[in-house]
Amino acid sequence: MIVLRFKVKCQPEKTEQVMAALREVIAPARGVEGVISFDIARDLSDPNAFIATEVFEDEAARERQESLPQVGRVMGLLPDSISSPPEATLYHVSRSEAAM
Repeated sequence: MIVLRFKVKCQPEKTEQVMAALREVIAPARGVEGVISFDIARDLSDPNAFIATEVFEDEAARERQESLPQVGRVMGLLPDSISSPPEATLYHVSRSEAAM
């Protein structure tokens, strides 16, 4: 299992445009084979920042999701829309269980 955490901080005047593009990614990404979970949220302490948490069965699932045209549109927007370099952390998980 692979978990990807991706955070991007937008220029204030570009935030709504990036949010709209991110919104378009969610449904198609969740429908990709091997995508276990895909969520994007706004940072509660910074209204211009978004955090994506993505969980994949394997690297092939991640590659399928990243090849979506909606993801390509977001990636095309970012160079002119962000105020600092994106933060990305990739976790390789060998085991998981429900937390109760």
